[in-house]
Amino acid sequence: MRRLIINGTLVDEAGEYREDLLIEEGVIRARGSDLVAPGCEVIDAAGCYVMPGGIDAHTHFNIDVGIARSCDDFYSGTRAAACGGTTSIIDHMGFGPAGCNLHHQLALYHEYAGGQAVIDYGFHGVVQHVDDAILHEMASMVEAGVSSFKLYLTYQYKLGDRDVLRALSRLKEVGALTAVHPENDAAIAERRAALLAAGHTAPYYHALSRPLECEAEAIGRMINLARLAGDAPLYIVHLSNGLGLDYLKLARRQGQPVWVETCPQYLLLDEECYFRENGLDYLLSPPLRPRSELDKLWVGLTAGDIDTLATDHCSFSHAQRLALSRGDFSRCPNGLPGVENRLPLLFSEGVMTGRITPSRFVALTSANPARLFGLWPRKGSLSLGADADLVVIDPRGELRIEHKYLHDNADYSPYEGMRCRGQLRLTLSRGEVVAREGEFVGRRGAGRFLARDPFNAALAPVAGSSQQRDAR
Repeated sequence: MRRLIINGTLVDEAGEYREDLLIEEGVIRARGSDLVAPGCEVIDAAGCYVMPGGIDAHTHFNIDVGIARSCDDFYSGTRAAACGGTTSIIDHMGFGPAGCNLHHQLALYHEYAGGQAVIDYGFHGVVQHVDDAILHEMASMVEAGVSSFKLYLTYQYKLGDRDVLRALSRLKEVGALTAVHPENDAAIAERRAALLAAGHTAPYYHALSRPLECEAEAIGRMINLARLAGDAPLYIVHLSNGLGLDYLKLARRQGQPVWVETCPQYLLLDEECYFRENGLDYLLSPPLRPRSELDKLWVGLTAGDIDTLATDHCSFSHAQRLALSRGDFSRCPNGLPGVENRLPLLFSEGVMTGRITPSRFVALTSANPARLFGLWPRKGSLSLGADADLVVIDPRGELRIEHKYLHDNADYSPYEGMRCRGQLRLTLSRGEVVAREGEFVGRRGAGRFLARDPFNAALAPVAGSSQQRDAR
């Protein structure tokens, strides 16, 4: 269907434009003033921003964490994403059986998402162990459209420094970006054991078992290993503290290609949540931090030192958490829901407060993820020929987050009761309306797999700079 969006303000990473936008065959066909397209559907966006749809580069749908499976699969998870203005996700695949190859999980996740996802989707590879066969296999994964891989420094399949170094070097060779979950596993294990031995099992002790120094140390270590690997490109996921950000800024001043992601929970929620009656519902890793750390991340977000905003959506219901934990934080599955709330929260707390511009909002939520993860310029852009993935946001509206109106399969929201200035009016995926006024109107299985291009440093955002590239 042909659609013409009129009277809105187009916003991309470079600026704002009073232009109309014509969609044909799922792509942006024309932009300009007073466009005329007889016979097409007209969408009047008067008073609204028309932006590239969001790209959430960090979700965990249908993930098996050993003690539980998350309650959102690729249908419910992408449905919630669409209703929150996100039109593409890149899911971090979970661990497979011990010793499995890289393609094992890729085949499994194609089964999970195919015919289920309502918006377009891609996958990050997951490296559970490193040997010659795994290193050789990385090239064929990139050829299959998986051009980023995640390494874990904690959890069941944590990697030691030698294996990390080998992986970094090989991933650079094959044109892939290395993402890492950075926490010092040994320090966490020691602190957790001591807390449990003393009978400290309440939710707050989860945060005490994983202090920010554990995260920051691992960030510093990864930076140095990436340097030893010939300046391998490095992406730090879910940053939660200012010390880690300081290490990243130092690396950038030395010319290293490093980028960093944070999440709404680390900007808006703090460790006081663990003292609530439902404190178990806020367990995630890294944990929520003191209020002072939130302020440091906002400064970094505003200054351009943080490159992307993702969610790390990994939802377990309150009922699951209670049944599994039995009051012990160490038995509780980790992760928060939030894929539907990312854009409304950042628009309200970032754009509407004046902390960031609308263009910076686009960079954080869409353009920068597209540039880093091999989707530019077909995603994250308003250029001619780009996919017509769009979100229409009305700054005059307001919404109150209540889980009963959300579209995930969890039974709570960590942002319950928060008021957001600005309201999402429409979400379009490849030109088709998938959400309207907060209601899902899309179709199960409409999403397509995104075979992503190899990592290209020339397209990546300028690290540590709030200045945006020319997007036209």
